[in-house]
Amino acid sequence: MTHSCLVGNPFINERERMNMAQLSSSAVTKVYESGDEQFLALDNVSVEIERGEAVAITGKSGSGKSTLMHLLALLDNPTSGEISINGVRTKSFSEQKLSKVRNETFGFVFQQFFLNANETVLENTVLPLEVGGMSRSERNRLGTELLEELGLGDKVQNKAVNLSGGQKQRVAIARALINSPDILILDEATSALDQETAADINKNIFSLMNNKTVFVVSHKKDVLKYADIIIDIDNGKLINN
Repeated sequence: MTHSCLVGNPFINERERMNMAQLSSSAVTKVYESGDEQFLALDNVSVEIERGEAVAITGKSGSGKSTLMHLLALLDNPTSGEISINGVRTKSFSEQKLSKVRNETFGFVFQQFFLNANETVLENTVLPLEVGGMSRSERNRLGTELLEELGLGDKVQNKAVNLSGGQKQRVAIARALINSPDILILDEATSALDQETAADINKNIFSLMNNKTVFVVSHKKDVLKYADIIIDIDNGKLINN
């Protein structure tokens, strides 16, 4: 059965779906254009990620690792090739469908914190639940429990502007986790932190995402010890396949 047959197929049962790759790229190429110039960011990259795997995407700056992650997370479209999620090719998705799948499937943490500086740690954490219409009491309960797990139980009512860099990053991670995403994306999320703080945060993340899929995009090699799969990229090509 080809992937194209899976789109909207009512005969795919849950067991079959669970046995499919959760996320995959097939011969994906990405070319960026600027005026008359072209830049080949990814060249014929194919990967398959199973549900629950911890994945490290590594490579030097400009190697193409963040480009691959943006494509897999449906934040951008490949120039050629296919991205599939749970066996379904995303090329057929409308913009509305892409947005819905992206918002319901992924949690994102970037190097920049993107916190509301004058709101409390709890308010920043539960913002996705507020947007989703959850009651204040329920979202505050869930947010407080998660912040305690991330070592921020005593900072719940602190303004974000008063936090250290490591604490701000933990809040950004809490906000990404609050909706219980199937896939968590960390794009250079701890690169600006000291080694000890970064290691502590990574340990927290992989513990909290037990049995769910985690991608860590980093030029640092210390993330490799947490990974089930290592995707090493150089000049837009896989170098470990």
